[in-house]
Amino acid sequence: MKDFSQQPGRPQLAAYYFPNFSPDPRHEAIHGKGWSEWELVKNARPRFPGHDQPKVPLWGFEDESDPAVMAKKINAAADYGVDGFLFDWYWYDGKPFMERALTRGLFGAPNNGRIRYSLMWANHDWNNIHPMNHAHESPLVFKGAISYEEFDRMTDYVIEKHFAHPSYWKINGAPWFMLYEMAGFVEGIGGWDVARKALVRFREKTVQAGFPDLHLTAILWGIHILPGEKTVTSPEEMIRVSGAQSIISYVWQHHIDMKDFPETEYEVPQTVNEVYWEECRNRYAVPYFPNVTMGWDSSPRTRQDEPWLNHGYPFCPVMKTTPEQFRKALEKCAAFIRQAPPEYRIITINAWNEWTEGSYLEPDIRNKFGYLEAIRSVFGPSGR
Repeated sequence: MKDFSQQPGRPQLAAYYFPNFSPDPRHEAIHGKGWSEWELVKNARPRFPGHDQPKVPLWGFEDESDPAVMAKKINAAADYGVDGFLFDWYWYDGKPFMERALTRGLFGAPNNGRIRYSLMWANHDWNNIHPMNHAHESPLVFKGAISYEEFDRMTDYVIEKHFAHPSYWKINGAPWFMLYEMAGFVEGIGGWDVARKALVRFREKTVQAGFPDLHLTAILWGIHILPGEKTVTSPEEMIRVSGAQSIISYVWQHHIDMKDFPETEYEVPQTVNEVYWEECRNRYAVPYFPNVTMGWDSSPRTRQDEPWLNHGYPFCPVMKTTPEQFRKALEKCAAFIRQAPPEYRIITINAWNEWTEGSYLEPDIRNKFGYLEAIRSVFGPSGR
């Protein structure tokens, strides 16, 4: 076993954080008082022989907006080698959504200096899939499209509220900000000319706030040629026109159509994604931060009384996984990223707490701290 923790230039581990495990007033208006996605986790049932459901958190169904709860998460992350959280961050109808885990939990935690965080703007439409049926009836709740003026207001908020926070993650001194759906952003704002103007303005405001630059990262899976697109015809052009300084993935499932149902072996998406890492490094002019996904099971987001059929997300194959398989994938990823310059040795992990998609590092009653121990065995503690 290679011990990367004792080698110079240790990679930085950034785990995606899904902040939907505390009540939000806009959720409560739809689902009832006190609702969070813990309700889906609690109600999950085995859907086929040998199916490992329900997932039960070792720490219980805690409110992540409680600073004491978040402090426990922060200590576990740092102790086991996770250097930061990449918060899935939402902005709908002129204000943040599901931000309490961050602004109440992390901001209020007395140990928040032990970890870094950054924002991954999840700018997709928000549909009610809590739960979804076979007919894929998912009423639209919030539209992800945003105008130039609203984007300007949103980025004012981001710079003041988040970039200025002492724990905000910076790359070469520049605040790190990720954009989930570039194609949706461009289409919603009115095309590439307007999108580029908005992103340039965002960068200028960041510099005016006292930072050397904005580090903008694009997630590639959502890139496609828009109807009537004339300016940008490839991911390479998207990177150039948007000014993105790096690219990332969110989850392995974005790069493979898993055919084996109801379960797919972990090594199947792992192999496809290892090839994808190399393709990104060789194809694009900006750094690629590779992703390791620890698991996948979106069945809690489905109607539990409907047959388990391969109907597309969230009725889709489960990815079988063990802490040992995860550890081996981390070792391969660590070897891959060590070829990058030290400041760009960043690995993303899906995810810290995607409980309703079966992708979480937090301890459960079956594996205890097994997945976190896998990280520490390869990378050591974070050092913060």
